[in-house]
Amino acid sequence: MRSLCLAVTLAMTATAIGSAQDLNQEGKNEVAGTFGHTFVSDQSVPNSGLANSIINHGAGYSFDVNYARIMRSYDWADFAVEVPAVFNPDEDLHYFANQIPESYSSIFITPAARVRFFPEVAFSPWVSFGGGVGYFHASSSLVFGGNNTGNRGKTTGVLQGGVGLDVHIPGPIQRLKIRVEARDDWTGVPPINVNIGKARQHNYYVAGGLVYKF
Repeated sequence: MRSLCLAVTLAMTATAIGSAQDLNQEGKNEVAGTFGHTFVSDQSVPNSGLANSIINHGAGYSFDVNYARIMRSYDWADFAVEVPAVFNPDEDLHYFANQIPESYSSIFITPAARVRFFPEVAFSPWVSFGGGVGYFHASSSLVFGGNNTGNRGKTTGVLQGGVGLDVHIPGPIQRLKIRVEARDDWTGVPPINVNIGKARQHNYYVAGGLVYKF
């Protein structure tokens, strides 16, 4: 909640910086979709008694659906409130004991303030910061088979930071842009039945896709 309030405050502050160019009613909204991978660092399980106590994560195929509302636009930057939703439907796990689920899924929804620099030139870099909520859901099977009898669902707070680049498409398709982005969703740990000795983890989303402005 604190992160969400900070994101909204940043967006409201942006409207008071400098003398803005008023946007027409058309062109204030953007929808974007990107597709890529989520990367999670391998994690050790303390006091496991195993020779190898590392939990390995796969690089799950993931996608982001994003709505943004441009609040102010200048020659050098525009300021927007955005709502990215990052979905990771299948994050595979591996561990040398049959204690953890074989995989989990996740969704992170993080309202944020975004600043995009030089929005009318060919290449427009941007940064985003915000926070919201996430949900993990563990698989029903353990990594080497058998039923997962542990807690399978978990809701978590999320702090999000992102960077990206929007590239204008030349020619008649003026409303479309190519987007590459990287976001770090800092969350609680998923329900994987073992104690990894920490309460938070980084979920790095790296992807590319398209933006439509209307």
